[in-house]
Amino acid sequence: MKLHTSIGPNPRVVHMFLAEKGMEVPTQQVDLMGGENRGEEYTSNVNAAGQCPALELDDGQVVAEITAICEYLEEQQPEPPLVGSNAAERAETRMWTRRVDLNICEPMANGFRFSQGLPLFESRMRCLPDAADGLKACAQDKLTWLDGLMEGRQYLAGDRFTLADIHLYCFLHFGAAVGQPLSEENQNIKAWFDRMDARESARATDIPIG
Repeated sequence: MKLHTSIGPNPRVVHMFLAEKGMEVPTQQVDLMGGENRGEEYTSNVNAAGQCPALELDDGQVVAEITAICEYLEEQQPEPPLVGSNAAERAETRMWTRRVDLNICEPMANGFRFSQGLPLFESRMRCLPDAADGLKACAQDKLTWLDGLMEGRQYLAGDRFTLADIHLYCFLHFGAAVGQPLSEENQNIKAWFDRMDARESARATDIPIG
């Protein structure tokens, strides 16, 4: 296998997942700032969506999208289980991963792309600058909602540390660096974030965001 990777929260999710698994995968750095991921060679041979990361398998097949990559890695090495060891656990992890992705991570990322990140992204995708503030507010609203649900929980799925935690942590780390910090009022998530930040895998993936 080979992981085509770059800067940013999406690649960091996969790197942290690998670190938690104790897996090592050769990497190929992609120059996102220079637009290599949008070039014809990359989109034709690696990922047609022009995004990072992408996992190239030994037979040449490429798996993109971070949740798909992580679930593939889980099947290759089930222990420790970060998606789940049975159908109910896997369903719960997928539920939380989708919730944080759609409601927090995606609006947070687009809020950045359409404002501070506009000079980089305006030539690469349709950007909606007028929507930036609203998207950032949507992400914060859902963080407040999630904070209420985190009362008495160690992790998003209760006592189980999962891919959902990794996903949210990497994006909150990113958000704090691009003007979207976690509100001090969200004390349950703040306590959770501190627990995540203390994990060895968080240090192993302390990579720049560009």
